[in-house]
Amino acid sequence: MTPLALLTFPDIDPVAIEFGPFSVKWYGLAYMAGLLLGWLYIRRMVSTPKLWRGDKAPITLERVDDLLLFMTAAVIIGGRLGQVLLYDPDFYFANPAEIFKVWKGGMSFHGAFVASALLLWLFGRVYNVSARSVMDLCCAVSPIGIFFGRIANFINSEHWGRVTDAYVGMVFPNGGENPRHPSQLYEAFLEGLVMFIILRFATHHMFALKRPGLVTGLWLIWYAIARTISEFFREPEVGHILNIGPFTAGQVYCLPMLALGIYMIWSANRTNTPGKAAV
Repeated sequence: MTPLALLTFPDIDPVAIEFGPFSVKWYGLAYMAGLLLGWLYIRRMVSTPKLWRGDKAPITLERVDDLLLFMTAAVIIGGRLGQVLLYDPDFYFANPAEIFKVWKGGMSFHGAFVASALLLWLFGRVYNVSARSVMDLCCAVSPIGIFFGRIANFINSEHWGRVTDAYVGMVFPNGGENPRHPSQLYEAFLEGLVMFIILRFATHHMFALKRPGLVTGLWLIWYAIARTISEFFREPEVGHILNIGPFTAGQVYCLPMLALGIYMIWSANRTNTPGKAAV
């Protein structure tokens, strides 16, 4: 199979900073950048009265600082456990020590999503704030982390795409001799950049934060769509039981997200309509 134009994989060292025995990988920097920039963006939205019903955010800046700790735990623990349980259980159960080596890569977005939902619900209960509003804030900033995370996947040469003869063909260091789609970059664009633009328009022009749950619903629907599109170019997890015909496990995992997103939008509109009871 000969591509019309073969792109060269950039020679980027996965280790970004190294001082003697101490090293920091791009993978870790990506997660750090996503969490810190997301924290700053949430603080900015909380400090913008016009975005909120009654010109008052349902969460204080002090609680935003606490929220950063919850989200850090959710992303790291949930992402890793999701990779272990949803995608590579046979490998990790046979090599349990590998579970803790997160610096090698291997984080499941769907696992991080489930853990985040649970911890945000817990956050709402502990601090007596609207869990839906907190979820909306986290969804609004999550494309930042997703974007950097996908770029880190690309640098790590992991989660690469299917073999292709298209113009975008690229030979990855550990992906065999055939050119593949740089699907990590497709996901960075669709799940990161495009998602951020959509949600930014929703929060700052549609004032969606005034209807708790609406931003979360939009996020769920667009992520399901973007991930489903990207999966047609991404190499499926070999031997996964949910690879059904032309569909992959990643696409199957997006189906409940799509359904939940539709429900969240319906619920947000119904709850915030005069005369309607909360759901």
